Amino acid sequence: MIYMKIILGILIGLVALALLISFICFYIAFYAPTGQKIPKEEYPIPHGEIYEPFREQMVAYIKEARSMPHEDVSIQSFDGLTLRGKYYEYEPGAPIELMMHGYRGLSERDMGGGVQRCFALGRSALIIDQRACGTSDGNIITFGIKEKRDCLDWVNFMIQHFGPDVRIILTGISMGGATVLMAAGEQLPPNVIGVLADCGYTSPKEIILKVIKQMKLPAKLLYPFVKLAARLYCGFNLEECSAIEAVTKCQVPVIFYHGEADDFVPCDMSRQNYEACVSTKKLVTIPDAGHGLSFLVDPDKYLAELKDFFPR
Repeated sequence: MIYMKIILGILIGLVALALLISFICFYIAFYAPTGQKIPKEEYPIPHGEIYEPFREQMVAYIKEARSMPHEDVSIQSFDGLTLRGKYYEYEPGAPIELMMHGYRGLSERDMGGGVQRCFALGRSALIIDQRACGTSDGNIITFGIKEKRDCLDWVNFMIQHFGPDVRIILTGISMGGATVLMAAGEQLPPNVIGVLADCGYTSPKEIILKVIKQMKLPAKLLYPFVKLAARLYCGFNLEECSAIEAVTKCQVPVIFYHGEADDFVPCDMSRQNYEACVSTKKLVTIPDAGHGLSFLVDPDKYLAELKDFFPR
């Protein structure tokens, strides 16, 4: 009898330990505290040495975007969250890029320069704060799983708001890039004329494994706890969908961008997504560009390749 109690005690201890580790993984990977969603900095430039050479330009983009006329818009997500964005109109009837930012990002930070890029190409821009980020509701980030459905809801909103003839390009950077690729695998309305995926990863699983390894922790040992955390505390399956799987069903043109010096989302992930994509496609890599910096490093090439791929 004493041995049964010991074994039961050990099992309870192991379960408690697993739940504790999973909760820590949940807090680190998925949870976005409400008070930390909007940075205190006036101009929230990402931290890190790679961004310092571009800080002045990034601040200028944010200042300019804030001064430009825009319309505040919002939608209700499938699970009851209010998601918010800003619409910048180039001219009535111009194609509109629906722009989705990166992991724990902000629309004006990640997509400030995107508004100016859209205008340079004769396009309007709708930049949105993803769930649990910026001005949008929520506290859980899902690496593109639920954000994919948000993207499709934004598309439906655009058709209703701007009319049945609106032309839409799904644009995303980093997690946003993976998100729009996941959305591209769904049955899209004919209004969606293409996708721009900048430094998107292949799948939530692969980018999480990569980050765990980068932290010099045992990736294969910890990943099951991250997956369990998504299930227990966030209510989603981390392996429900992926960008690399979605592009095998994509029916719209896709242009992939990636910086060759990206040490967060490896450039090879865009190469893999490109190879798996079955629709009209193009891959553009930018030498010496770090994560999310392709446009800032070589705006002329970025614009030229985009203009060539999506004639207005």
